[in-house]
Amino acid sequence: MTGRNRTEARAQTARRRRAEIVADVALAVGMAGMVLAQAPAARAAGADGVQLAQAGQGYDIPAQSLTGAITSFGRQSGLQVTLDAAVAGDLRSPGVRGSYTPEEALRRLLQGTGVTYRFVDARTVTLTQVSGQGAAVLDPLEVDANRQVESPFRPIAGYVATRNVTGSKSDVPLIETPQTISIVVRDQIDAQAAQTVPQSLRYTSGMMTDRNGLDERADFLYARGFKVDSYLNGTRFLGGTWATAQIDAYSLERIEVLKGPSSVLYGQASPGGIANGISKQPLEDPAGEVRLQYGEYNRMQAAFDLTGPLTQDKDVLFRITGLGRSADTQMEQTKEERYWINPAITFRPSEDTTLTLLGSYQTDPALGGYQRLPAYGTVLFNPSGEIPTDLFVGDPTFDKQERKQYSLSSLFEHRFDDTFTFRQNARFMRIDADFGYLYTGNIMSPTSSLIRRSGVIADETNDGITVDNQMQAKFATGDVTHTALVGLDYQNNRNDSVVDYLLANPIDYANPTYGNPGIDFDNPFFQQSSSQRFEQTGVYVQDQMSYGNWHLSLGGRHDWLDIDTTDRLSNTDSSLTEKKFTGKVGLLYHFTDIGLAPYASYSEAFEPIAGTTTDGRAFEPLTSQQYEVGVKYQPKGWNTLFTLSLYDITQQNVATTTTREINGGTVNFTDQSGEVSSQGIDFEIRASPFDNFNVIASYAYVDAEVTKAGNITGTEGKTPVYVPEHSGSLWADYRFLDGYVAGLGLGAGIRVNGKTWADAMNTVEVPGYAVYDAAVSYDLSYLNPDLAGAKFQINATNLTDKIYVADCQNLTNCYYGARRKVYATLSYQW
Repeated sequence: MTGRNRTEARAQTARRRRAEIVADVALAVGMAGMVLAQAPAARAAGADGVQLAQAGQGYDIPAQSLTGAITSFGRQSGLQVTLDAAVAGDLRSPGVRGSYTPEEALRRLLQGTGVTYRFVDARTVTLTQVSGQGAAVLDPLEVDANRQVESPFRPIAGYVATRNVTGSKSDVPLIETPQTISIVVRDQIDAQAAQTVPQSLRYTSGMMTDRNGLDERADFLYARGFKVDSYLNGTRFLGGTWATAQIDAYSLERIEVLKGPSSVLYGQASPGGIANGISKQPLEDPAGEVRLQYGEYNRMQAAFDLTGPLTQDKDVLFRITGLGRSADTQMEQTKEERYWINPAITFRPSEDTTLTLLGSYQTDPALGGYQRLPAYGTVLFNPSGEIPTDLFVGDPTFDKQERKQYSLSSLFEHRFDDTFTFRQNARFMRIDADFGYLYTGNIMSPTSSLIRRSGVIADETNDGITVDNQMQAKFATGDVTHTALVGLDYQNNRNDSVVDYLLANPIDYANPTYGNPGIDFDNPFFQQSSSQRFEQTGVYVQDQMSYGNWHLSLGGRHDWLDIDTTDRLSNTDSSLTEKKFTGKVGLLYHFTDIGLAPYASYSEAFEPIAGTTTDGRAFEPLTSQQYEVGVKYQPKGWNTLFTLSLYDITQQNVATTTTREINGGTVNFTDQSGEVSSQGIDFEIRASPFDNFNVIASYAYVDAEVTKAGNITGTEGKTPVYVPEHSGSLWADYRFLDGYVAGLGLGAGIRVNGKTWADAMNTVEVPGYAVYDAAVSYDLSYLNPDLAGAKFQINATNLTDKIYVADCQNLTNCYYGARRKVYATLSYQW
C-alpha cells in the first residue's frame, strides 16, 4: 500500500469511528463496613440423643447438583458430611437460603431428593437413601467446613486453592510444594471484575502489572525484579515484538503463578517466574452463564459460557465461551475492541483416557492507546504544565493497531495402570499484527510543551508450536514413595516482520492538533525486515519423594537451542546454537498436626529469547539461579493459606533498552547489559473462613541491583527501573445472608507500590502510589426466587481517581496509570 493510500484508509477509519454515537454514564459506588461477627451456636439434644446445634445461622446455597450443595453445606455449617457416590448420582438439590439451624437447612437441602440424614455425633452427618436400598458403599465423598474435593482444572468455592499443577506438572498440594506459588481462582476474578490477566494478578504478592500503564496490548508481568512469562495450560506463549499472544481473563478457570526460575520443567523461564493460565474446560454437569456489562468510557461487553455432556453416559463433554467488547479508552480518540470464541470438547472413551481439544479465535480490531510520555511534564516539573492524562500522542489519520490470533490445543492423558500415566499438552497458535502509530521521544526542552514524535509501521506474523510429553510413574521403594516424571518438550517459533520508522511533526501537549502528522512514508529513517526461526528441545526428569512428613524434589534438564535469523535488508544470515543443563532441588517438612511446612530450594533457568537486537543480532540466552527458603501454613480448621518466602536471584545476560537519536528521530535500541541480582521477601495470606467471606493480604520487599553494568556504563550498583522496594495489597469481600440486607455483597481493596527509579542511573524518582478498589453486588433471588442465578454487580477501580505515573523505563518512556473505571455487570447463571 502506498503512503497516500495508507493515509486515506486510516482517515476513513477515523471518520467512521468519530461518527459512532457516544453515550456517557455516571455510576457511583459507596463503600461500607464489613460484618464478621458470628454468634456461637447453642446445643440441644436431637432425636438420637446427639447434642445438635440449635441456633440459626445464614445459608446461601443455590440450586445445583446434590454433591455441590452438600459441599457448600459442609463449609457453611461447619459439619462433616459423608455421602456415598452411588447415592448422590445425578440428583439435584433445591438449595437453601436464609437463617436456619443446621438440621433445618439440611432438611430443605435434601427436599425431593429421596435422600435422608443421620447425625452420628454433633459434628458428623451421614446421608443415605430413604428406602434403605442404597448400593454398596463406593468411594465416599467427605465434606467438612475446611475440606473439599479440589481439582486444579475445576471450579472451587472461595479464594483458597489448596492444590496446583504448575509447581510439579502433577496434581499435588500447595502445602507440599517447596517453592512459592500464588493462585488466583475464578471467584476472585469475578468478584474484582478483572478483564485481563494483569488485572487478575494485581492483588498477588509482589506482582507488578502496570509496566506500560494504560497499554493493554500485551500482558506485562513482573515479580521479584524480573519479567514473568505467560503460559497457558502448561505451555509457553510464543510471539514476537508486535505479534504477541494475549487471552481474556474470562476464558480462564484460574491463574497459577510459580515464582522464581523454573527451567527444569518448562525449559524457557524468566527468573521472575511463570503465570500459567488454566483454561475453562468442559464439565460433566450442564451449566451456563451470560453476562452484560456497561461502564466508564462507553464500555459495552457481552459474554457467555456454556458447558455440559453431549452423550447420556457423559463420555463426550463440551464447553463454549465467547465475548464481545467495544469501548473508548482514557485517551482521546482511541478505542478498544475485542471479539473471541473458544469451543472445547472432551472425549473420555474409558475411565483411563481423556482427550480435550480447545480451539480459539480472537480478533482485536482496535487495541486501545499507547501513551508513552517524557519525564518533563509527568514526574519532572515543566513550566508549561503537567501533561494531561487523556492526551492522545498519535494521529487519527495514521494510527491503527490490529491483531488476530488463532489457536488449537490438545490436552491428552492416559493412565496405563496404578503406576504409569502419560500426558501430552500441545498447541499451535498463529498471530497476525498490523500496527501503525506515532510515539513520543524527548521533549524539545525542559520548559517546552512540544514533544518530538516518530512513527512506526509494523507488519508481523508469528507461528508457534509447543508440545510437552510427560510420563509419570508412582511407586515405592521401601518406606519412600515416589512420583517420578520424565518429559520431552519441543518449541518451534517462526517470526516474520517488516518495520519502518518514520519522522513526524512534534505535538504540543498544551494545545494538541491533529490531521497533519507530517509523515514522509517514502523516506523512513530506519528499517527492519527479518525472519527468524527459533527451535528448542528439552529433556527433563523429576522425582518427588516422600518419607513420612519429609518431601524431597529433585530435577534436571538439558536443552538444545537453534536460532536462525535472516536480515533481508542486508541480505545476511546468522545462527545461534546453544546447549544448557539446568537443575533444581527442594526439601520440605510438613508438620501435619499443625499445618506448618518449612522448606528450602534451589532452582536454575535457561531462557532463550526469540527476537533480535535493533541492529539485527540474535539475543544471547539468559541464565539465572535462585536460592529460596520459606514456610507455608495451612491451619487446621481454617480454609486459609499463609506463605512466607525469602529469596536470592542472580541473572546474567540481562536485556536493557536505550533510546538513540538517528537522523532526527528516536529509536529504542535493545542490548544485553550484564548481570542483575535481587533479594527479597514475599508474604501472602489467602483466607475463605466462610463461603460468604474472603480476604487476601500481601506484602513484598525487593532489593534489586545491577551487579554488572555490561553495555550501559555507570549503572553498576544501581536499582533497575520499575522495581519498587516495597509493595502490598489488601482485599476483602463479604456477602450478607440474613436480615434486611440479605443478598448484598460488599468488597474493598487497596494496592500500594513504593517509589521506583525512572532511569538506569537512578537520578529521577517515580513517586509511589496507593489506589483503592471497591465492589457492590446483589443476588436478585432474594428479591424473587424466580430470579435464582441472577446477580447485579458494580465494580470501581482507582475509586478516588488518583492521577499517578505507573512506570518510567527511561526519561522518554513514562506511563500514566489507569484512572477511575466503574463497571456495572448483570449476570445470570444456571
